[in-house]
Amino acid sequence: MSAYRGRFAPTPSGPLHFGSLTAALASFLDARQAGGHWALRIEDIDPPRCSPENTDIIKRQLTAFGLCWDGPVRYQHDRHAAYQQALNRLIDAGLAYPCSCSRRQWQTHAIYPGWCRDAVCEPGKPVAWRLRSDLGLRPVIWQDRRLGTCRFDPAELGDSVLKRKDGPWAYQLAVVVDDADQGINQIVRGADLLDNTPWQRQLQHALDLPVPHYFHLPLMLGDDGHKLSKQNLAPALPVSEQQARPLLFQALIALDQLPPHELASASVDEQLSWAIAHWTPERLRCNDRIAP
Repeated sequence: MSAYRGRFAPTPSGPLHFGSLTAALASFLDARQAGGHWALRIEDIDPPRCSPENTDIIKRQLTAFGLCWDGPVRYQHDRHAAYQQALNRLIDAGLAYPCSCSRRQWQTHAIYPGWCRDAVCEPGKPVAWRLRSDLGLRPVIWQDRRLGTCRFDPAELGDSVLKRKDGPWAYQLAVVVDDADQGINQIVRGADLLDNTPWQRQLQHALDLPVPHYFHLPLMLGDDGHKLSKQNLAPALPVSEQQARPLLFQALIALDQLPPHELASASVDEQLSWAIAHWTPERLRCNDRIAP
């Protein structure tokens, strides 16, 4: 296997929370134990939801927890040309099509029915660009490092949006293009993105891009049983090292790493040094868990 290259890729629509911390920490530990590269990519392709202020807070939060990235930070907001080039290739291959339909029009369907596959339903209206999931790689099968064999038929998930009507690029296309461009070969992320992987595998196949290894982590849940998220107003992580210490220890527990009790009051550097040396991803259970 080529040298390990991992990444953490947050969206700056708000500060990081405990769920973000466990994802970043697992990715960081996996890379550091392998002696690999760990990149930070800011996925700011949706300007109305993202802000430079949140980007700055995210960097300060990661620094407080000792999660220092390698190399310059990658920003998606200036990657338009690369995404357009990829979309053009998909269009030329007959794997992407313009779609005028609104979500309201197909809200009674479980997935988008593909009404615009053969021709735009409402010519003259703004269009999004969608992936022809029925014509791409099917089925999609991969070995997840935690979940084992994963098998999906992307056509059962619908035609994912690649570029929105209002202009911004969609996550699926941007993440695939950037992972390949940065040489990312190990992706450690939350299981909420598991069902995004089939579309991303279709895009990798269609664009002749390398396929990384995937490791989907258990989700961190709030007391109400819902995933911790910015939308659910999960508390923001601190930006001071002193305040980060107990949360870092709790994150190691949440990742089933069994840190010794005396590590609870140790500095961030001491905790990370122990965690890198003892990182055992095989301990991670399959079930999601309530965050502290």
